[in-house]
Amino acid sequence: MPTDHDPGSAAGDAAAGIERLLAGFVTYHPDRIDLSLDRMVRLLSDLGDPHTALPPVIHVAGTNGKGSTIAMIAAALEVSGKTLSVYTSPHLVRFAERYHIAGATLSDEALLALFEEVDRINAGKPITQFEITTAAAFLAMARAPADIAILEVGLGGRFDATNVVARPAATVITPVAFDHQAFLGNTLAAIAGEKAAIQKPSVPSIVAPQAPEAMAVIADAAHAAGAPLWRAGVEWTLEPGRDGGGTYRRGDTVWPLPPPGLLGRHQLDNAATAAACLDVCGFAGVTRDAIVQGIRNVTWPGRTEWIQRGALAEALPQGWELWLDAAHNPAGAAALAETFRAPGVRDGRPLHLVFAVLADKDIGGFLAPFHGLAASATAVPLSGDPRVCPPADLAARARAAGLDAHTAGSIHDALVAIARAAGPARVLVAGSHLLIGAAIAENRATTRHWLDQVGGGHYCAH
Repeated sequence: MPTDHDPGSAAGDAAAGIERLLAGFVTYHPDRIDLSLDRMVRLLSDLGDPHTALPPVIHVAGTNGKGSTIAMIAAALEVSGKTLSVYTSPHLVRFAERYHIAGATLSDEALLALFEEVDRINAGKPITQFEITTAAAFLAMARAPADIAILEVGLGGRFDATNVVARPAATVITPVAFDHQAFLGNTLAAIAGEKAAIQKPSVPSIVAPQAPEAMAVIADAAHAAGAPLWRAGVEWTLEPGRDGGGTYRRGDTVWPLPPPGLLGRHQLDNAATAAACLDVCGFAGVTRDAIVQGIRNVTWPGRTEWIQRGALAEALPQGWELWLDAAHNPAGAAALAETFRAPGVRDGRPLHLVFAVLADKDIGGFLAPFHGLAASATAVPLSGDPRVCPPADLAARARAAGLDAHTAGSIHDALVAIARAAGPARVLVAGSHLLIGAAIAENRATTRHWLDQVGGGHYCAH
């Protein structure tokens, strides 16, 4: 029987068609990233302005934590019986993962038809790949009734293709850190200014914990735009508890928050930000109990995910653990390293890092938090992006960061080599969404679990 991945199946043909169109989209504009809204506004006009026909929108920007915060918001809303449309990026295995429309992820066949329609209407006019694929998301969302839509900013905020919704229900700004400096600026204040530009007049702005310079810029931009501010540590607070949960407070509202379904102290901040968003929005039928259940049961593949079955997991001896995380910048790596240093996780087993980082990232900054934590660091190759950094160069950077560095021809080869060391141990695969997608695909059994999950459109374990 053919499967979704069989080249001869209808789904396989659709997947190939999607890749062909995505390659064609790249040719419509010479630059992969060109921050402007003019092309997007033109294409949306040609499509009939679908972005003006969306349900209430939650618009989320930030450097780290966007996906996890969105997953928690979505989980709570789904527990509340809401039908959601959610647009996120990047994907891990299938491009269609980005399109959660009216409660379910688009099939490859549906996405191919959508791309073909938008491509035909665009008629070869200048447009970036992210812009045309985002326009497709708006078109799909406008056609499928849903209660709430959630949009994740792709890059920055001010000129991001998602920043065309004039009056969202709320904006959310997750922690701002250094990333994409070539496009957003070389200071935290400059980066924060780009992300703060999603704030809109009279639209509540929910702001996660920030560095002081970032928070100041965000607050100034909110005041200039006339956006009511709901800042962590000011208008709302989080008091961490001893059990991994905490207490959320806003005025007379006091909610106990459970330990999130996603591992790591930083995920409690994301959970509180999600709770603040839903508290401030006050959507009918969304209760405190639903928010608590969504936070407790949320799942989000590739975010501190423990892989317990599949081809890669089976490459490690019994008693070992395999973990995946898409962290790829210094702040994300620092949060990840803190997670594995935590008393609840650290149990004497050494941690081995398997990594690949794109060449335009701060590779040294990514590796630095693992100094003194990782017993070894093995660089592996990546494909599918022109910014790929060779494993030998990555290993040299790891040695410069004080790590015992090696190279391997694949993730599987890295695991086999590490397993020859005295165990039991933990292996962490991290550094790029591309790497985590490759790991999930290679693991096979985990890939099927992930595809089943997104196919059903669930952000939490019901």
